[in-house]
Amino acid sequence: MGGAVTAPTAAPARPGRARLRAALLPALPLARVRALRSLLYAVVILDVLTFSRDVLSHTGNAAFYTPVALARVLHLPPVTMPLAVTLLALILAGCAAGIAGHRPRLAGTVVALAYWPWMLYSNSYGYVAHDHLALMVAVAVLPTVSGASRRELAAARADAVESDTARADGPVGAPAHPPSSEAAGWALRCVQLAVVATYFFSVIPKILYSGSLAAWGNSAILTWASIRRGSALAHWLVAHAPWVFVPAQWAGLALEALSPVVLFLRGRALYVAVGLYLCFHLSTLVLLGIHFLPTAVCWAAFLPLERLRRR
Repeated sequence: MGGAVTAPTAAPARPGRARLRAALLPALPLARVRALRSLLYAVVILDVLTFSRDVLSHTGNAAFYTPVALARVLHLPPVTMPLAVTLLALILAGCAAGIAGHRPRLAGTVVALAYWPWMLYSNSYGYVAHDHLALMVAVAVLPTVSGASRRELAAARADAVESDTARADGPVGAPAHPPSSEAAGWALRCVQLAVVATYFFSVIPKILYSGSLAAWGNSAILTWASIRRGSALAHWLVAHAPWVFVPAQWAGLALEALSPVVLFLRGRALYVAVGLYLCFHLSTLVLLGIHFLPTAVCWAAFLPLERLRRR
């Protein structure tokens, strides 16, 4: 009378949801996170000792404190010298530990909790550095990745080599598939999205201030910037090849507006795109002395850094 009872089977994942998960949570090598972490923490050290060192000088300027939105939400008081020195010490110690691979998640959490207030203070005294978005996102998400310490990666590589040897599938050496995780992919994707957002959303103020992209693209803003703060090369271009600035402005607009395309590129096309954006920053450095280093270095999140460590 009664049919056989079968165990319920799990419903297959919806194609749309699976594609979204693959896009936001790709399984990427943990070694890439470790390499990126070392690189970015070195830049954070450079940043707090040079570019954003103004936090220390703001300690005597409480009257000029105009907190940015997040600082207001957190009710951050004006920075004081003891607070600034404490934040600086925590950042330097945490970055050093992270670079050394010593308890990287704890070290990264310390860096994030100290670096964010540091940058909020740096941007709350009349100047907002919009080139730090990707770096701030990076220090916030990198500590979420487990299994990316030096000891854990070494153990994972040893297990993989032992497994390869037991199967005798190929030569003994580095595993064909290094340890990876969706957590690593999520962290790297967050950094990538922050990099792209830095460029894409910079189009908005251009429209607001100029009325349209065409008005900005055809303006003399780059010529004016070259006259005001340009290098000897920029001054030479103003005098002998002023026609180059309008096409350069349109090229910059194209890079900003089309930046989301980078998220869909792979392989050689991706490397060419990354090189193109880095060349853009190199040109602004040479012509105007604007380095954009905190953003430029975060392009490393798009690259297979783990291959460098194998060599």
